Amino acid sequence: MNEYHLKEVKKRDEKLVCELLQVWQKSVEATHLFLTEKDVYELIPYVKMGIMGIETLIIVQSQDTKVVGFMGIEKEKIEMLFLHPDFFRRGIGTGLVNYAIRKCKVTSVDVNEQNPQAYEFYLSVGFKVESRSELDEQGRAFPILHLKLEEQSC
Repeated sequence: MNEYHLKEVKKRDEKLVCELLQVWQKSVEATHLFLTEKDVYELIPYVKMGIMGIETLIIVQSQDTKVVGFMGIEKEKIEMLFLHPDFFRRGIGTGLVNYAIRKCKVTSVDVNEQNPQAYEFYLSVGFKVESRSELDEQGRAFPILHLKLEEQSC
């Protein structure tokens, strides 16, 4: 994570939202293979609204200040975590989750059941399945796994 900078963002202007939407779209195209192009397009307004309204927004920038990922947290839940696919498997996601747990007291996250990369990632950083919903937030037949952080023993 040393070559990347985490930054909590309060002000969310159109330029930043556009950058984050591009990262989101690239990430979704690489991982959400169950979504059609039409599905992705239809989700854009929801994602934009989520980025604008999320309680805590943390972006990850490379040394040249290019946004390579972001995470949104509401209360004690990760609501969104997306990385540009060129930056997968570099420890950035783990760094974001660790930050969320340590600084924001995060204890839960939801993940699409049909996104095995994300599911395996969250298991690897200490989450476990607590429950399952048949439908996503938009009422579509994309099952959601509700994950909770496992209790850490001393």
